[in-house]
This record gives sequence, structure tokens and C-alpha cells, in this order.
Amino acid sequence: MASGHEHHGNAHAHHGPRVLPANLAAPEVLTAWRTRLLIAAVLFALLSVPFAFSHEGKNHLLRAYLMGFMTCFGFAGGGLVMLMLQYVSGGKWGLVLRRPLEAMTRTLGLVAVMFLPVLLLMKHLYQWALYPTAEATAQALAAGAIDAEHAMTANAKRVMLSPSAMWFQSLVVFGVLGLFAFLLNKWSLQRDADPEAGTQASYDRWRVKFENLSGPGIFIYVVMLTDAAIVWIKSLDVTWYSSIWGLQFLVGQGYAVLALSILTVILLSRFEPMKSILRTTEQHDLGKFAFAFVMLNIYLTFAEFLIIWSGNVPDEIPWYLNRIHGGWWVVCSADFIFHWVIPFTLLLSRDLKRNKNKMVWLTCWMIFARCVDMFWLIEPNFSDAAGNLHLHNNIGILAYITVPATLLSLWGAFYLTQLKARPLLNLNDPHVEEILEPEHAH
Repeated sequence: MASGHEHHGNAHAHHGPRVLPANLAAPEVLTAWRTRLLIAAVLFALLSVPFAFSHEGKNHLLRAYLMGFMTCFGFAGGGLVMLMLQYVSGGKWGLVLRRPLEAMTRTLGLVAVMFLPVLLLMKHLYQWALYPTAEATAQALAAGAIDAEHAMTANAKRVMLSPSAMWFQSLVVFGVLGLFAFLLNKWSLQRDADPEAGTQASYDRWRVKFENLSGPGIFIYVVMLTDAAIVWIKSLDVTWYSSIWGLQFLVGQGYAVLALSILTVILLSRFEPMKSILRTTEQHDLGKFAFAFVMLNIYLTFAEFLIIWSGNVPDEIPWYLNRIHGGWWVVCSADFIFHWVIPFTLLLSRDLKRNKNKMVWLTCWMIFARCVDMFWLIEPNFSDAAGNLHLHNNIGILAYITVPATLLSLWGAFYLTQLKARPLLNLNDPHVEEILEPEHAH
């Protein structure tokens, strides 16, 4: 693959507008990539089976499944909100990423199906599902299965945290997001098929239509995500409160979605038509955009920690203590270094953001770091988490590697299927001429 400096040399060789290839379809190499991901999904699934027979193995399999599901949901839902953000803000960066983002949104159906095991087995994950009524909670308290704080908090949140409420809220979340994804994808095809395509009237009409849906859609998505993040993840510990939990997940999704989107377009730039579409200018802009999300992610997470720690409120601090005591301090430090320090430091470099090979490695690292962060958020919620980091006591903790890898490989294969289903460029867009202009990056 050409390096960033080589790309500069090619850029100066062009003195006029570039010409798009006649065929804008995704390259056939996507079929080979999809096959590899399906093989990986089968292999990781087979590796996960023995953990079911280890100590607490079935519990770890389910927890790891939740982690894998949330990561896949982050790509599908995050792709949707990033697509709507692009329609509201405009810009050439969005035209380059539009087809990958649309492909992510069309995986929401698969992600909804992935969530069924969590719904059906929720009592093995959530205390409030195991004791779904006030009477059951009182009996658990009397038997010493839970403490008074957990009992009182669970009863206070019963309207939102109950099996029936979880089914209802999950159906609403996937229904609303699915509707937005359906409309945006349908209109995208209609936009290219517009008889007046290429005229200012067509540009303006579709721009207004997409903006009118995407503007309110972003707000609705934030509300839906906040509800989902609270019910699916935060409620693993019913005593935990956070006023910016939904926003943290929103920024985390943007972090991961940008990493995957940049990885996709750079790998596709080895082949036409993306080879003619992705300029160094757009790649640099995408790198800066990713850098902004890295900084925002750091700010929100550290700000919440600092406020809670300085407040020294007994009801809030245990959530952090469970994630820094014992071996979890190593995981916490790794999360900080992997998730923030390394991407932040590397994305400061202008040359790195323009180098395709280095950006491929960095975006892969960012996706891996997002998985580490999800592990740090989920596993310490359980009472046996303190001893689970020692493999000689519980090898089932390795399910956190194999199970998410299975789900991500399966999701990735479906994502590539959706990406291959449409041309890689939306032609009825005024930014097409701009991305075909000669390269001016230096």
C-alpha cells in the first residue's frame, strides 16, 4: 500500500479533475474478506464451547456475550447517528463515509436478533430480573442474597428495571432506530435515482429532506441510547448513578464507528472506485475528526471520575473501587493507556494521519481498545469479578476474548455483505466534484 508521502507525490502529478471509474460497485475482494470473517466466527465459537464446562463458565459466556453485543450495537447504532450527523453538518468527509455508514445501519436487524439471548437469559445477568418483584427482593434480602441498599434501589427503579419493562424498552429502541435506518437508506437510493439528479434543485430538495429527519433524529437517538445504556449496562449494578452515562456511550460509539469507517475506506482505497475517491485531504480530515472524539472521550470519562471522587459520596465511589482494587488496577491502567493515551499521542502527528498503513494499524488498535473498555465496564459489576482475573482459578474469563470475537466476526461479515450491496459513492451530491479536484494537500 502506498504511504502518505507517496500519495503526496501522486497528488502533485494531477493537474486537472480526476475521472470516476465507470464501475462504482464495491470490489470483489469484499467477498474474500467476508469469507475469512465467517471462518473466524466459526473458529472462535468452537473455542468458546469448552468454557461452558469450566467453573462459572456459563455465566462468563453470557457476560462476554453481552460485551460482544454492546460492541456490535455500538457500530450499528453509532453508524446511524454518525450518518445523521453527516447529513446535518454536510462536508466531503461524509460523502466518503456515507456508504460504509449506511451499511452499518442496515445491520441493526442482525443486532436486534443478537439481543434475544440477553432478553431470554436476563435473570442470569441482572439482579432486578432475578428478583423481579418487591416480594422476591424482600425474600432475597432476608436470605442474605442481597444487601439493603441493593434492595431499596431495585424497588425504587422497578418501573424502569423489570423484565417486562426491559422487553418494552428494547423493542422501542430497536423499532425507532430501525425506522430511521430504513428511511435514510431508502431515500439514499431514491436520491441517486432522482430524474433531476445533478441539478441544484435536486441537491437542495434532498438536503432539506435529510436534514429535517436527521436533526430531530439525533436528539431522539441520544434519548434512546441513554435509555438502552442504563437498562442494558448500568443496571448491572442497580446502585450506580451517572448523569452523563448516555453521553459517554454516544461518544464511545463515535470513537469506534470512526475507527471502523476509516479502516474500511483506507482498505478499500487499494481498489477502484475508492482509490479515486479517497484523497489525502479527506483522509487527513477523518484523522482529525477521530482525534476530536478521542479528546472528547477522555474529557467526559475523566470529568465524571474527578467529580465523583472529589465528592466522596459513599453511594457512588464503590463503582470505581470495584474497578481499581486488586488486579483490576492493571485493567484500568491498560484501558487508560490503550483507549486514550496511545490514540491521542499518535493522532497528534500530521504525517501519521496521512499515512495509510499507519492509520490501518491505529484504527484496528482503537477498535481493540474499545473492547477492552467494554470489558472494564461490564465484568466488575459482578461479585466474583475480583478473583476472575486469575486464570488458574477461573479459565472461563477467556470467554471475554472468544465470544466477542465470534459476534464481531459475524457482524463484520454481514456488514461487508451490506457494503457490497450498493455502489460506493452517492453521485447525486454536490461534493462529488470537490473530491475529484486535484489534490492540494502538502
